[in-house]
Amino acid sequence: MSVDRLERYADLALKVGVNLQPGQPLMVHADVAHAPLVRAIADRAWRAGASTVFVYYTDLQLRKSLVDLAPEAALTVTAPGTVRMLEELVEQRAAYIRVAGDPAPDQLAHSDPARSGRAFQVDFMRRWGGAIAHRELAWTIVGCPVEGWARQVFGEPDVERLWRAVEQTVRLDLPDPAGAWTERLAKLEGIAGALNERGFDAIRYRGPGTDLTVGLLPSGRWMSAGGFSTAWGQAHVANLPTEEVFTSPDRRRTEGTIRSTRPLAVAGRVIEGLELTFKEGRITEVRADDGADALIRNQIATDPGGPYLGEIALVDKDSRVGKLGMIFWNTLYDENATCHMAFGNGFDFTVSDAKDREAGLNQSAVHTDFMVGGHEVEIDGVEKGGSAVPILRDDQFQSF
Repeated sequence: MSVDRLERYADLALKVGVNLQPGQPLMVHADVAHAPLVRAIADRAWRAGASTVFVYYTDLQLRKSLVDLAPEAALTVTAPGTVRMLEELVEQRAAYIRVAGDPAPDQLAHSDPARSGRAFQVDFMRRWGGAIAHRELAWTIVGCPVEGWARQVFGEPDVERLWRAVEQTVRLDLPDPAGAWTERLAKLEGIAGALNERGFDAIRYRGPGTDLTVGLLPSGRWMSAGGFSTAWGQAHVANLPTEEVFTSPDRRRTEGTIRSTRPLAVAGRVIEGLELTFKEGRITEVRADDGADALIRNQIATDPGGPYLGEIALVDKDSRVGKLGMIFWNTLYDENATCHMAFGNGFDFTVSDAKDREAGLNQSAVHTDFMVGGHEVEIDGVEKGGSAVPILRDDQFQSF
């Protein structure tokens, strides 16, 4: 693995991703398999003037032991001290980099999907969701190619090939990656602004197995990652790559059925054929291939907000991820290849009115994205009078 590649990637995560400031603390959260990239991030962060650099390692391969062997009560337990750790990072106005890339993506293929769906640290995820919603950290997520992930994507452990694909998605293949990101984020901000000017009352999805209408909040606004900033005004880019404009809908006003258009890798399982039916905002039916619907049912049963939508996002055919024509089997990448939505937690910062937030913004420890776009899906904006205005056709934004 090239030292130059790791250093350039680390610099991108620090400069474009979290926009690390001199004297700012940095936390890197990664799997042990990501250690080479983490070391490069730490080294470049010290050189960039970080006050402290901490690393919190986890081992995703231990998840199988948890799911298969732990008592039921242990599935949702949060590791001691981790919530307090997050609180301290918030108090210190820290930067936070999460590294993604599953080293053993098929480890739970034969485990109980219901237990897999329940197995996550609920208290930590609830506090993490609050930190994101209230803009309490400068954060980003980046991917790190590893053998297991490469084997899942290509059928062989071709890590170099996966690195080249990842470099294209984050524009590291260009002479000036940071400048390329400035240009792309400006375009996405323009699309978000146009959607906000139209003030649509709802968004409608139509396609094979899909006829769904999602109501929007009056004071909700569309955003891109180019519009992210912390509560103290530090700009950052939440995901690298990012190709979406998104908002949090009215949790009470989703009606119909939607079918996922790409496989979803979640909780150590791959879910295909996911289909959800909503009534009065709530998921009332879950269907998926190979019995994986049990995993989703257990996720949405985590808390009262689990069965409601927290995010809808639009992605066009200019996405660098989408242009590769690959399935990455990783939500960070696949959600930026095409349109998606998420059941679970919504984002406070997308809704300006306190009454709207209280009445219609979803809150949950869960936030699971699934892909709902593609050439066969038509997406319209619905005006208050009921008229439909085309937003996406053939994966291309229309002149709305």
